[in-house]
Amino acid sequence: MSPAAESVAIAQDRIREKAFLSAHGFSVAPYAVLNTEDDARRVDANLQPGIVKSARLGYDGKGQIRVGSRDEVAGAWTAMGGVPCVIERFVPLAAEVSVVVARTDDGETSTWPVAENRHRGGILDVSIVPARVPAALAVEARDIATAVAAKLDYRGVLCVEMFVTTEGRLVVNEIAPRPHNSGHYTIDACVTSQFEQQARVLADLPLGDTRQHTPAVMVNLLGDLWFADEAHSSPREPAWCEVLEHPAAKLHLYGKSEPRRGRKMGHVTCLGETMAAALATAREIKRALGIPGADEI
Repeated sequence: MSPAAESVAIAQDRIREKAFLSAHGFSVAPYAVLNTEDDARRVDANLQPGIVKSARLGYDGKGQIRVGSRDEVAGAWTAMGGVPCVIERFVPLAAEVSVVVARTDDGETSTWPVAENRHRGGILDVSIVPARVPAALAVEARDIATAVAAKLDYRGVLCVEMFVTTEGRLVVNEIAPRPHNSGHYTIDACVTSQFEQQARVLADLPLGDTRQHTPAVMVNLLGDLWFADEAHSSPREPAWCEVLEHPAAKLHLYGKSEPRRGRKMGHVTCLGETMAAALATAREIKRALGIPGADEI
């Protein structure tokens, strides 16, 4: 079976995930497990300010509450419904990055370039690839992702999300056991996409070439766009013609029947001969569609 159920089970549970990463020598943010209200009320004060995360079923900012004191930790645990959680201390962030890695049944691995990820409201907003980080750090990030896949004995495509601290250290944040949102740019900008690679692993075929042939900036499209016109309460189709006017902007809609605020409905991959050109197109796309943060990338 690819991937193995045990590999997925570790990645789907933050408590098991943190324990696995720590046991195998991967750097993680300081954390503690919260199984009971007593755990929450006695949590180490050095873990605040931080964030309480449910152990399971959290994604896109869901199942997460920021905290700054023990009372807030206990309140967050209660607000989560008293389910098992972890509290992680905030680390001083310079950037957030991710690496998508593929691994075959016989242990052959390949990685794609490091993605630099910007979030808005806890949801991925933009991925910039290759990441604007030092070359040595990019090599280290790809090595970490490869090592995580090996220690998990993972088969298939997965993503390792990491923090870059202000000191230039890499801290593993989460493991996503699947093709990942931050890897969607590979469809248009790489020789082999993450989706083709997943099919190659499942079919026991050789891994494809993961080279990136074009700088890329991926802009996520959330359901909020369908409600951008405050004069109308019902959803309205965004102005895709303004996206398609850009010859190097590749629009991908996921075919979901119902737009909802915060729901990922598609993405636009902005290509360019240079990163500056790709970024310029991404800013234009954001402005045309009314997506906030055009000047922040």
